[in-house]
Parts: sequence; structure tokens; C-alpha cells
Amino acid sequence: MANLPPRSLESTELPAPTHWQITTDLNLFDSPACDRLATQAAAGRRLQILEQQDQAWLVRLAEDDYPGWISANDRQHLQPASLIYQPKQHDRATIEAVIPDAIAFAQAAAAQPNVYLWGGCLGPNYDCSGLVQTAFAAQGIWLPRDAWQQEQFCESLPSWKAAELGDLIFFGRPDRCTHVAIYLGDRAYLHSSGREIGRNGIGIDWLDPTADPVSDRYWQQLRGAGRIMRSYQTGCDRFSEWLPS
Repeated sequence: MANLPPRSLESTELPAPTHWQITTDLNLFDSPACDRLATQAAAGRRLQILEQQDQAWLVRLAEDDYPGWISANDRQHLQPASLIYQPKQHDRATIEAVIPDAIAFAQAAAAQPNVYLWGGCLGPNYDCSGLVQTAFAAQGIWLPRDAWQQEQFCESLPSWKAAELGDLIFFGRPDRCTHVAIYLGDRAYLHSSGREIGRNGIGIDWLDPTADPVSDRYWQQLRGAGRIMRSYQTGCDRFSEWLPS
């Protein structure tokens, strides 16, 4: 999660225009030091420049409003955007139609050699929410970036037992979601889990504490399930916790 500057950006020198298109895959970091990955952005995505420093720029990705810092060396990979990004609206019927393809994307990612990567969303290495976001983005459905945002964005289900194919399963602490998976049905879910309590990569686990040690550890952190009802709308759905006003 990016460390953001003070709310006032009056002293910031911004290049013109402020809307840009990425010409190659980029890493975004959570501070101007550019030493901890926050997320990744594929070529073709749009961003807005919020602040310019000597060694890094603070940017906000257009499709999910996610902030991060890019290094000075990556400025050459931006070109002025000919059009400002306009999000498409997709309803539940559209989302249901592409769920099999989103799951197929995640399964194909699992079939490749991979490890868990905090901030990863380009592949072959993903974090949990990066895999979920990218699987659906590949079908034209944008979701928020982080697991807690995805939980808030989805329509909450009364119980995980109400989950259907393509719904999201959420895990974490009592006060916050920290992990997300895609439900496959019959208690199975696909996710990218870390080294400490997971599989250090993408795999299938179960909503059954007796299935195996990994499933048991995540079962202890189960928060619930949610259904994707629409696609993320830039600006309208913005999460105020980490974005400057």
C-alpha cells in the first residue's frame, strides 16, 4: 500500500498532460524509495501523475484507482494518453458469462511454475488479490486491487455455504480481510497463498479443516464470501483510506 504525501500538493511540479499510457509492464512501489513492490501494471494501462520527485513519481492507475510510485528509470515507459480512461459498466449477467473464462485464466496461471509475490499481478508470480483481479480483468471486468477492497466491493453473502462458482472467499483477522480466493464449488477454492501458512504459489485448497494443514490454517481465518455484481467504476468506487482527496 503506497505511502501517500500530505493532502496539499500545491508545491508539486506536475508535467502536462497528467494522463499517461504505459508502454511496457511496470512495477509500482509503496514509497519513493522504490524498494517494496505495491503492485504491477501491464502495458496499455492508463495512469495519472499525482506528484513528481527527483527519483520517483507518485501515480494513480486509472482502471482501479490504485496509487503507487514509479522509479525515475521507468518514466521513459510513459506516453501521453490520447483519451482519458472511461470505465465500462458491466452487470451481473455479463459477469456470470465470463466466470468460466476467469477461472480458466487462474487455472492456467496455476499450471505455470510460480511462487507467491507480494504485489504481483502480471504473472507468473501473483499475490492473492492480484490473481483475482487479473483473472477478471482479462475478461474485461475490473475489480479493486487489494483483498480488503474486493471484500467491500462484492455483495456479501450470508454464509460461505451460499457461494457459487466464481464467487470470492475472504480470509483474515476479525477486523480486516487479508486474503482472497476464487470459489470453484464443492468447498474447493483457488488462490495464491504465501510461504508462511500457504503453498508459496497458486493452488487449490478446501473449506474443510480436515482436508490438509493449509486448508485448516485458512479455515481458521475464514471471514465469509462475496459475489461480484458489477465492474469497478473509476472515481465513483474509490477507496478513501489510501487516496488523497
